[in-house]
Amino acid sequence: MPSRINRAIELLAQDQPIYYMGGHTGHVLTYEQGKEDAATWADYINIGMEHGAFNMAGLDEYLRGLIDGGPTRSDHRMPTVIVEAPVEGGSAEIVRYNAWQFRQILARGVHGILLCQAETPEAVAAFVESCRYPINRMGVGAGLGQGTRGVGSEPSAAPVWGLDRDAYLRKADPWPLNPEGELLLGLKIESAAAIPHIEEILSVPGIGFAEMGPGDLSLSLGYFRLPRPYPPEMAEVRERVRATCLKYGVAFLETATPDDVAEKIDAGARVIAGHREDTAQVGRAHTRRAMTV
Repeated sequence: MPSRINRAIELLAQDQPIYYMGGHTGHVLTYEQGKEDAATWADYINIGMEHGAFNMAGLDEYLRGLIDGGPTRSDHRMPTVIVEAPVEGGSAEIVRYNAWQFRQILARGVHGILLCQAETPEAVAAFVESCRYPINRMGVGAGLGQGTRGVGSEPSAAPVWGLDRDAYLRKADPWPLNPEGELLLGLKIESAAAIPHIEEILSVPGIGFAEMGPGDLSLSLGYFRLPRPYPPEMAEVRERVRATCLKYGVAFLETATPDDVAEKIDAGARVIAGHREDTAQVGRAHTRRAMTV
């Protein structure tokens, strides 16, 4: 039997890499697609609403389909679902003014949110606070203020997790800040404005995973197309993000292929992009993973 609601967190807690499917736009959010995706090879499903439609009704139906199509082969109620929010993390004020997005997304019953364009530690702290109930106090006064998520969404979110109201309030909290938490919050560091603040950003409590967003970072630095290999200025950012993630216990997200996934894992990557099942198969064999999908 699974030990957690969130399969991605269960694996990360075992120091096992996780693999995801789903792009930045175009994910079909219907009941039928949810039933089909319940059998996904991936450890979590990324729903791109930064550029895709902010479709809460569709997300409701999609999650219902995931539940009805489940449980997963690992016996979890459903695959982990993480949504890329439209708001940018340029400042604490921007994040707080747009915190309604986090409330709407979390009310559907998803398992995590990815904040794009994270640029300051104050913005990241506001993001974490906006996703937390004030009843959960870990980290408050040590880098975080009180949570600002209000009551009212439990009737929709708790049943998706298969919990009652009280259990949902306790568990809907960021991991690994809260060892019992089931929310996985992530960041994209992907702009020139973020570069001076990388270490401060990734030291904010409550963040579970982070990446250097190479596409947006390259545009921010003046490249019309993403250069391969990375130029020195991008390679330096990538290395700082990787090293700082390792320092603060944040899972480092990086793209990999079947040819280089073992090398990327050995260098510290724990969230693997690329959207390929064969990459996951090679990586899982490399780490001798026991949990089925």
